[in-house]
Parts: sequence; C-alpha cells; structure tokens
Amino acid sequence: MHDPVEISLVVPMHNEEAMVERFFARVAPVLASITDSYEVICVDDGSHDQTVPLLLKARAADPRIRIVSLSRRFGKEAALTAGIEHASGQAVIPIDADLQDPPELLTEMVATWREGYDTVVAVRTDRSQDSALKRATAAAFYSVMKRVGDVPITPNAGDFRLLDRRVVEALKQLPERTRFMKGLFAWLGFRTAYVNYARPERAAGTTKWQFPRLWRFALEGITSFTSMPLTMWTYVGALMASFAFLYALVIIGRTLMFGTDLPGYASLVVIILFFSGLNMLGIGIIGEYLGRVFVEVKHRPLYLVGNRYGFDDPAAESRPAQTQDSSSAPVGTGGQPPG
Repeated sequence: MHDPVEISLVVPMHNEEAMVERFFARVAPVLASITDSYEVICVDDGSHDQTVPLLLKARAADPRIRIVSLSRRFGKEAALTAGIEHASGQAVIPIDADLQDPPELLTEMVATWREGYDTVVAVRTDRSQDSALKRATAAAFYSVMKRVGDVPITPNAGDFRLLDRRVVEALKQLPERTRFMKGLFAWLGFRTAYVNYARPERAAGTTKWQFPRLWRFALEGITSFTSMPLTMWTYVGALMASFAFLYALVIIGRTLMFGTDLPGYASLVVIILFFSGLNMLGIGIIGEYLGRVFVEVKHRPLYLVGNRYGFDDPAAESRPAQTQDSSSAPVGTGGQPPG
C-alpha cells in the first residue's frame, strides 16, 4: 500500500464519463483548501464507457488520484467496500460522483472530525430534486427500519459521511458478503456528529437507481438487519391457526346440531386459496433469508480487482486501461486490499 494520508475520498463510479471532469473540477479546490495530504480513490464498478480512460487522464494531471478498476460490475456496496479497503487516510469519506453530495460540505465535515468526532454523517434536509417515487419509497423504507430494525439508521443519510481510521478498521472486521452499508455504518456506533445539506440535482448523466434496484436494496437492508419478518410470520401463523381452530369448532357444532351442510363450495375455495397464499408468502420470506445464507456460506470474494493505478503494484500499473482480464488481476478479498 501507499503512504498514509490525512484525507481519503472514496468515489464509486459506474458509467460516469459525463461526470469525471466535472467532479474533479469541483472536488480538487475544496480538498486543496482543507489539506495538502489527501488522495482520491476512484473505484470503477465495471463501466462500459470511457470512465476509466478519463480517470487515467485525470490521474496523469494529479497523481493523488488512485484508481481501482473491478473486473466486472459487482454493485455499489461492493465498490464502496473496495474503495474503503484501499484507502489509507486517517479520515475516509465516501462520496458519489454525480455531485448530489456537494463537495463544499467536506470543509465542515473535516472541521467537525478534527473536533474529536469519529463519524460525521451528512443528512439530506431537502430532497425535492429526487423523484416523487424515490422520496416516497425512501420515506417508507426508513419508517419500516425504524420500527423493525435492530439498529437505528439515520433517516435521509446516505453513504456520504466521514469515517475516522479506527471506524474504518472496525468496518473491515465485518465479513458479510450481503452488504447494506448504511446499516453497517450505523451498527458500528462510535461518537457521531451530523451536518445538514440540501440535495441538488444530478449534474450530468442518469441515475443508476431504478425502482427494481431500489426494491432489492430495501430488501437487503431489511433482511440484513432484522429478523422481524420471520418473527412476525410466527405470530401470523399462530393467529391463523387460532382462527382455523375456532372455525373448526363452529363447523363441528353445526354438523352435530343440523347435520351435514352441503352448501359452501365458494367459501371453501376462498379459504383454501387464502391460506395457500399465506403459505407461499411465508415460504417466500424464509427463502429471502435462506438465499442470503446461501451467499454467505460460499465465502466468495466480495469483489475482484481488474487493474489498479497509483498503488504499490508495478504490474497492475503497467497494464493498459482496456485490460479487464481478472485471471491476471489482483483479487480483492472483501477483508483486506490486494497487494
């Protein structure tokens, strides 16, 4: 690894060619005003556009930019983990490349950290630039997590936050492959401060977070940090069994008093379909948890690194930007950075 610095900025990227130059134009002056000891760790999450060549061009102008190019797309949570594990700073700050996390807020975050806080969380006080669907789903998700989650997750707080080095080292001890980073950050605890900001529009490009991905992301958060759906289904099953028992007593009583009651085909079918649906829903909830156990027990690496630039890895540095062959690439373990 390279020599440690004071501030490490971690930037996951996927098809962000429209944002690379704009991002560094905004970020570089802010970082320079804070400290001379910083690095920018850009993690390319399997981009298919000109993101990596543009990052290499930016690195040629500023060697403090370091690039981790994953062998394929592993998802933002894995890319974020890769960046954090490669960062050497005393403070590590994940930030999105779309500039919806305003770089100017870094000054206040670092100043708060220097006051002695271990974590500084940026909280969105105005999300009017997000779509109505995204605002509604986000509000519903945070409401559910507040009620059923095992750890409190700060509403309207994304990955944009400052982590002290000891928080980063604690985070690297969490080995799970199914990673919900907001929950992991909250689980760590430590002394936390908050700064507020209004979320602006995306500066360029298009969002990668469509509804299907948001839905899967919400499921990851719920199943990773609470077993309440399983517990709840136990109570639902007990309640339905109680109703079924009482209804059976009613049927037995009517039969003894009035004899066999032939009518009732429609109600019988409705009851069968209703309870069959409940059974399938329960099996589905169990399947969600079982699927995550299946992923965990395989112990596959969280990500694979295709190329790295700016680290103590001459072989990786010499490979061309177009190389994406993971067979000759360093492997990211999800626990310690390669090299």
